[in-house]
Amino acid sequence: MKTIRDPGHALGAGLAEIRKQFQLTAAFPQHVTQAAERAAKRALTEHVDRTSMPFVTLDPASSTDLDQALSIERSGKDLLLHYAIADVAWFVDDGDALDEEAWQRGTSQYLPDGKVSLYPAAIGEAAASLLPDGPRPAVVFTSRIMPDGDVQLEGAERALIRSRAKLAYATVRQEDLPDGLGDIADRIRAAEDRRGAGRVDPPEQEVEPAGDGRYTLRFRQRYPTEDQNAALSLATNLAIAKALQEHKTGLFRVMPEPDARAIGRLRQTAHAFGLQWPRMASLSQYERTLDPTDPKQAAFMMAIRRAGARASYAPYEEGLLPWHAAIAAPYVHATAPLRRLADRYVVQATLAVANGQKVPSTVSEAFTRLQPVMDRANSLGGRIERAVIGLAEAMMLEGRIGEHFDAVVTDKDDRGARIQLCDHPVVERVNVGELGPGDALQVRLTKVDVKKRRIKFEQAD
Repeated sequence: MKTIRDPGHALGAGLAEIRKQFQLTAAFPQHVTQAAERAAKRALTEHVDRTSMPFVTLDPASSTDLDQALSIERSGKDLLLHYAIADVAWFVDDGDALDEEAWQRGTSQYLPDGKVSLYPAAIGEAAASLLPDGPRPAVVFTSRIMPDGDVQLEGAERALIRSRAKLAYATVRQEDLPDGLGDIADRIRAAEDRRGAGRVDPPEQEVEPAGDGRYTLRFRQRYPTEDQNAALSLATNLAIAKALQEHKTGLFRVMPEPDARAIGRLRQTAHAFGLQWPRMASLSQYERTLDPTDPKQAAFMMAIRRAGARASYAPYEEGLLPWHAAIAAPYVHATAPLRRLADRYVVQATLAVANGQKVPSTVSEAFTRLQPVMDRANSLGGRIERAVIGLAEAMMLEGRIGEHFDAVVTDKDDRGARIQLCDHPVVERVNVGELGPGDALQVRLTKVDVKKRRIKFEQAD
């Protein structure tokens, strides 16, 4: 998951309880597994042969559900990004057992000790996954990346591809990467800066032993190739969003600007971490200056992600601009169909409009029904993430009852004050009397319950 990594399996017992609480099981009903095994044998009859193109994948080393493969070529001053996306729709028919189960799940759910997949392994980690052990069906989106970072969808086709290599963020060598990867990332980043985008991607925290049976949380260094790969996905999703909007169809990812209260809370959080956020700088301007290799700034990046307005989905509606505030542009999710249900339909719609065809009625109808399904699945993911964070924080603070911690009040309402510890990315509520937002205080840790994932502080005397 994006927030916590547990390479030493210190959270094992607590994660088992979280799986039980949220009724998470990796197993699928037998009839769904059998349907996946049958679908995996489906003949590929509508895919053009693109196995000569030099595609590679770039993911965490342990990943087996590979949604994306990339190939890049230069076209004068432009760059052509060929982004192959797993052709999940080839294996899943509307209304079949795989489809019905996917509508129940909505997304894959990720925990530090493994995932609960959207599709059975026969599809998600074999037939549809873009692994380098043979030809795979894909939908290849070709986007033109201009020198200023503007993007344009040039085409989309069903194709048979062969990945040359499964590259991993932690071990990939520069010479293994396609020429132009860094250039695309730089162009997309520059375009984000011009738009005033405020997208942040904080590094993960890792649970580490600290001796005497204690644990600590440290931010893992983010590899440059992670950001470069994210830029390719962003570029493709922006190009697809533009094409769908022009054809008056699609399902868009939307998010409002954070409200004044959230901005105020974040300013106090920055103060708690000793960060200098210029008064005249907007949140998006300040976000772009943050350094994820600095623990305080990384913690603040995580606070931004937690405090942001909740993103949702919205079908195209005449006269309305589908806006994603963090991206500062219309935006879709299309590049992870093995992990998100909605992406499968966005891919199908784009394949149609890029080839002058009518969007299938099943896809248009799905756009009207997906928002509550995806919101429910994402809400579940948020609750799981908060539970995992609570577990990790409780383990980090276990054995420290009675210790004092510096903190700052970030906001206050009828439920009490919310405080941010100055030296740890921990947020809790405390009764602080007359103190208000921005006030510094010391708090004393009074309770840690790892099993219930709860910690409690009181204002120190």
